[in-house]
Amino acid sequence: MTTKTEQFTVRHDGVAIPVTRGGEGRPLVLCPGLTSTQDELHELVELLRRDFDVFTFDLRGHGLSSAADRYSFESFLGDFVAVMTEVGRLPLLSAPLLAGHSYGADLILHYASEYSDTVGGLILIDGANPIPAPFITQADLPDFRALWADVVAWHKTRAGTPRQVLLTAEQILDLNLELDVIRSGIDLDIDVVSTGILDRYRTIDRPIHLLMATAMAGYSKEGRVPRHNRLWHAGMDRLVRERPDITTSQLDATHGLVVTHAQDVARIIRTAHTPAARAAS
Repeated sequence: MTTKTEQFTVRHDGVAIPVTRGGEGRPLVLCPGLTSTQDELHELVELLRRDFDVFTFDLRGHGLSSAADRYSFESFLGDFVAVMTEVGRLPLLSAPLLAGHSYGADLILHYASEYSDTVGGLILIDGANPIPAPFITQADLPDFRALWADVVAWHKTRAGTPRQVLLTAEQILDLNLELDVIRSGIDLDIDVVSTGILDRYRTIDRPIHLLMATAMAGYSKEGRVPRHNRLWHAGMDRLVRERPDITTSQLDATHGLVVTHAQDVARIIRTAHTPAARAAS
């Protein structure tokens, strides 16, 4: 059954971002990942609306949101701040939970590190991972260029639908390379090393639940896949050592778990952040 929804538009930096609200309960803002849209997350959104007052939107250049002159982590984060500002003006039952997948997890983590008093808790889904080394190396560039070219080509076949993504393959690759530096703190081009997003985690005093895929990069035992999966798990282990108070879950799935395992993801979110569900579990 589809939940009745309402919509309002947030305008920021020349971008129009339609925000859809539906469901009842504790407010939850869902931030999609790069090349993902709220249309693609439809099943997960509908499941969450059974327990939460859910706000969804698309990143700039994605889905229902308009294109932009620039695409960077800073610009996406600015859009999210604008969305949260409008959500914060509404009468809500409590400070909203923030849930984000992949790139969206990094966006909500950065937001919460700067605006912690407006956040009720975080659900980080296979993202915001303080990996100890860059995910994409020179050896990986050809495969990732091909991957994003395929993604862009697929979206072009759906031009005019809510699934459309307007970014080029090179823009998507550049955003992932930028995110590598943000997560790991390591910039191979200029030989700079920091602790990366671990510093962000240290500033947040709200409940955090980390939901990770066991096979983020896939199940293959060949090529670069095992290295990527090991690195992903190493980042998760690093975070748990730093913040043992963070609760964690794993699903036997790949990075697309928000689509392939929507029911499991919704159940974990409900259990982690709904008092009645926690008591029954």
